[in-house]
Amino acid sequence: MNARGSRAALAPAATIAPSALYVEVAKRLRERIFAHEFAPGEWLDEQALAAQYGISRTPLREALKVLAAEGMVTLKPRRGCYVTEVADRDLDEIFPVLALLEGRCAHEATLKATTADLRRLEALHDALETHASKGNRDRFFEANQDFHRAVMELAGNRWLAQVIQDLRKVLRLARHHSLLARGRVQQSLAEHRAILAAMRARDAERAGELMHLHLTQGRAAIAEVRAAEPAAADAG
Repeated sequence: MNARGSRAALAPAATIAPSALYVEVAKRLRERIFAHEFAPGEWLDEQALAAQYGISRTPLREALKVLAAEGMVTLKPRRGCYVTEVADRDLDEIFPVLALLEGRCAHEATLKATTADLRRLEALHDALETHASKGNRDRFFEANQDFHRAVMELAGNRWLAQVIQDLRKVLRLARHHSLLARGRVQQSLAEHRAILAAMRARDAERAGELMHLHLTQGRAAIAEVRAAEPAAADAG
């Protein structure tokens, strides 16, 4: 064995960082933010959180860096960490990008989907129809997320999936979602039906266009909800 081989054999293995700890902390904080336990714009007390989880501030700060990279929190020099506030400008910038990306997903999914895949999408849409008929908006929202996730998975493009997932995490921080708009649930169902019809017809271009329009209409619905707020306050 030569000297180089001997040194390689005797060299100690690199230390493996306990990454699971900060990953788990990030997961728990993410869930609490989605549950609105922490409000948009709220300052996160690192010392209190570290004590609450029984950990040092090092893994907590690593967890916050993960959430900052996802856009869920904002790290401000000398001021600390705050839950991200999603403003109208953010929505105006995010939705066009998301519409492009999810439109491309629908296009690619249409080219790749098997008959069994399409049946799975139809089953997910049937769940949407059921929740809509029962007036269960929360269940409809979650089933809608499942439908979009399924289309994304069928596209099989991990780069598209990564960016879409990050953008959707940020959108979940918004105070409103499109389904709060009057008539939006039924409109969303009609848009899903059209997307499915295009996918069954193997019309990838049409499916992409319809998915793009679907996301664009979602942004318009949120704008409608926001515009109605002053009127509701005045009426109260």
